[in-house]
Amino acid sequence: MAGGLPGRKGAKMRPFGGPKGGGDRRKGAHGRAGGRAEIPDDDGLVRLFGSHAVEAALCNPRRRVRRLLATENAERRLAEVIAARGVVIDRATPGDLDHLLGADTVHQGLLLEAEHLPEPSLDELVARAERMGPLVLLDHVTDPHNAGAVLRSAAAFGAAGLIFTRRHSPPLNGVLAKAASGALDLVPVLPVQNLARTMLELKALGFRMIGLEGTAADPLEEETFAGLSALVLGAEGKGLRALTQETCDRLVSITTADTLASLNVSNAAAVALHWALLARRRART
Repeated sequence: MAGGLPGRKGAKMRPFGGPKGGGDRRKGAHGRAGGRAEIPDDDGLVRLFGSHAVEAALCNPRRRVRRLLATENAERRLAEVIAARGVVIDRATPGDLDHLLGADTVHQGLLLEAEHLPEPSLDELVARAERMGPLVLLDHVTDPHNAGAVLRSAAAFGAAGLIFTRRHSPPLNGVLAKAASGALDLVPVLPVQNLARTMLELKALGFRMIGLEGTAADPLEEETFAGLSALVLGAEGKGLRALTQETCDRLVSITTADTLASLNVSNAAAVALHWALLARRRART
């Protein structure tokens, strides 16, 4: 099957076992007998898995691809995208990917090694916010599943971009990308050193900082998200830090039923961004 799957043109394939193929298949796949293969975490590459995350990365011309590991079924599912990108495929089995990523990882037969996306500038995010929706700022949200889900909501509801701190934030890698379901390659993400300082820079440019805080007296439903705005969300449990709250122009809370008064950060982001989209649409009619 050196030419790829029957009936499909444009894809290249080589046996699993490293960037140049060949070698001992079992060693290349497993690294060590019965265990998880060692994947270096300091080589500067992003490793994405799952159909949506890998497909979005392959469709993003800014994402420089190094290697794609795929099972036969996964290659068939993404045949057009893979062929259009001209990626050389390293054939792998589900067991190969289980050993590389861990048996509990939902990889869907795909593992993409690629370079990090270029970081956007603050000016680029401002320009997007002028024609799209609000920016989303995360204050010490460290769980990659939550951060990825927020990114997915940002894409779904037209947010202009996401900003978080370089420290106390999850890496822009596999788990976050899987939770984001492709949004990592759709919504620009800017890591910053100091969130409060960045908030002040945005305020100087005319942005209104709207912090989501469960104890706030003002309801989210009264916020219009008119003009340039940013939605600021804190970590689950701790919420927004004191300095972040002080830097916000307004704190709002989501109206809930008495039976359960709190939401995790990713659910709260989805509700708030959906409301922001509806509010902006109503303002235009």
